[in-house]
Amino acid sequence: MSDEELAKDLGLLSALTIGIGTMIGAGIFVLPGVAARTAGPVVVASFVVGGLIALVNALSVSELGTAMPKAGGGYYYVNRALGPLFGSIAGLGDWMGLAFASAFYSIGFGQYLATLVSMPDVLFLTDVQVGALVAGAIFVGVNFIGAKETGGVQTVIVTILLAILALFAIQGWLSFDLATLLGDGGVAPLGYGAILPGTALVFVSFLGYAKIATVAEELKNPGRNLPLAIVGSVVIVTVLYSILVSIMLGVVPWPDLSQSAPLTQATLVAFPGGFAGIAVTIVTLGALLATASSANASILASARINFAMGRDRIVTNWLNEIHPTYATPYRSILVTGAVIIVFIAALGRDIEVLAKAATVLHLVVYALMNAALIVFRETDPEYDPAFTVPLYPITPIVGIALSLGLLGFVGGDELLLSGLFVVGAVVWYVVYARKNTTEQGLLGRYILDRDGDLPPAVVGAAATVAPDGSGYASDTPSTMVALSNPRTERALVTLGATLAKHDGGRLVATHVIQVPDQTSLEAAAAQRDRISTTSNQLMADARRDAEELDVPVETRTILSHEGLREVFNLAREAGVDRLVMGHSGTKLHGGRVEGALDELTHDLPCDVLVLDERGFDASDVLLPTAGGHSSDLSASVAKALQETTGARISVLHVADTVTEGREFIEQWAAEHQLDDVELLVETGDVETAIGDAAAGKSLVIVGATERGLVSRIVGGSLKLSVLDDLETTVLLAERPHPRSIRERLFG
Repeated sequence: MSDEELAKDLGLLSALTIGIGTMIGAGIFVLPGVAARTAGPVVVASFVVGGLIALVNALSVSELGTAMPKAGGGYYYVNRALGPLFGSIAGLGDWMGLAFASAFYSIGFGQYLATLVSMPDVLFLTDVQVGALVAGAIFVGVNFIGAKETGGVQTVIVTILLAILALFAIQGWLSFDLATLLGDGGVAPLGYGAILPGTALVFVSFLGYAKIATVAEELKNPGRNLPLAIVGSVVIVTVLYSILVSIMLGVVPWPDLSQSAPLTQATLVAFPGGFAGIAVTIVTLGALLATASSANASILASARINFAMGRDRIVTNWLNEIHPTYATPYRSILVTGAVIIVFIAALGRDIEVLAKAATVLHLVVYALMNAALIVFRETDPEYDPAFTVPLYPITPIVGIALSLGLLGFVGGDELLLSGLFVVGAVVWYVVYARKNTTEQGLLGRYILDRDGDLPPAVVGAAATVAPDGSGYASDTPSTMVALSNPRTERALVTLGATLAKHDGGRLVATHVIQVPDQTSLEAAAAQRDRISTTSNQLMADARRDAEELDVPVETRTILSHEGLREVFNLAREAGVDRLVMGHSGTKLHGGRVEGALDELTHDLPCDVLVLDERGFDASDVLLPTAGGHSSDLSASVAKALQETTGARISVLHVADTVTEGREFIEQWAAEHQLDDVELLVETGDVETAIGDAAAGKSLVIVGATERGLVSRIVGGSLKLSVLDDLETTVLLAERPHPRSIRERLFG
């Protein structure tokens, strides 16, 4: 199954409400009373400082989100930029942070529920914890059967909440008393030094803005709307928090403000007797709605993080098993739900622990995201965000400093607890993930590519933590065939199955159904029956053709907006040795997999073979070669066809002189163990020689050239346009080969 992608139907207002709705939950309904005990009236400044720290980080999230609008999530940015070690810390930290936050929101739900319904104490659990456990189980159940969040639903929720808060703010302002706010000790009876500890406590109220980046693909004009929505939601929520907390403290003295239901208490005081009961009920229902929305969003986000980590082999992909009825990653949701239940039961008596633990883990992730932005800017020439942070690199550096600096004020117990999770993530990477993942981060590649220019200690450290991927690919060699057209299915499957049989391996036949960007995958899935009929027939034909060659075969059908990118992702996910695909959607230009394939990603996922789909007949093969990286692959393919089908192989080399050519081709054939082949040496024009030699052949196998982009455009490049003109079937072979920026430009 592929990532669900939705049509671009979310505007700026919907995006704003997603961020506001996620942040405005327990931040205003639960924390003011607890935070006031920590900082006094100056806790208002704590909310402002928290908003400023969130704002700096929001700028970096906005840039990363516009650069990779289809990726979504801090884990992806960190893993791709800094590598899987830091990706493990970010992914597992974000996951546990969301679990802590969900438990916190559930406790908030339980606190307000207890004001409406009498809940019993059970064993060692308080009535609030019992209510939170019931709520947490319901939230998990909703996600299990398939929660659907849309901008429209979130807009309704936020509109209701803002209306309730506006009602309180108006009446609260009429009841506001500055003397009540200041009390006997003034604005800072506990000292101004209490501001930052208060900020560390309330920062959990600002965690929702990053969620907007996860729906960036759904936004209209994300280059404009994404940063406006992220930054705007932080600014709006910060202003709301400041106003509402000030009013609460001007209605109820800060030492007396309730630590469980502060807004209900303030409402009861602010409204006149006849309306107090109704107002309290409305505010309480709003609190239940807000905390439920935040908890549900956190559980939903955690499942997405697990899916991304599972695809990258940071955690076992077992977690991402899709439920056959509800089409949800039910195992991931149940594991996350179990963790949330444990947190509620074990830590639910002290809501500060849950809030601060969630804050710590998210601050670590934010610091890593700022570092990832710097790495993208400095090492990735294809990094092209539509929005860039102002004052680079000062802004991300300040974001790192503020995020890590705030950790010093959260308290020793929470810091220790969260530190154990970070250490656990590192241990998990060393013990499990490093053996299974193969994705090297940009930073690691940058360091290892410059081992002669950087200090040995730095290079050694990068090499030590680099993934080895020993468990990534299956022990059984595998060949993946990407299918799209029933007319060409047999040729591609026959080629793939022949190579798989030679290796003693298996064949993975994959049908990626590309859905237009204007159509959501959800809508396409509704046409599953019609789509399945065509796809099932295609897969049945592929299975039959592979089994005729006595090759084990598995089939997969996937709906995706990504097309070729999804094919590459699947090849990486399956850990296949080679990918066979048709010429449709690609073009043979300059003798390499160009445009839609090679320049689509930094690196090919594996060996790639592109057949021009005029059929497949390996009886008489021409193998032109001038040496080079991918000619090794074309030689191995030719040898496999020779040993499996008895193909006759002719090797062609075009040289300046016959003597020079003969010496080269004999040595090249010997190095590649090509025995019993015809060796052809020609002089003169390369295209003419290939065209003449291909006459009467059934297949031409060409290794992709190493010539660079500029070299192929400016004069003197080898076009090999003859490949498009041949009546013979052409197979283009390209092997993954890391290229520096100089090589990408000049070859």
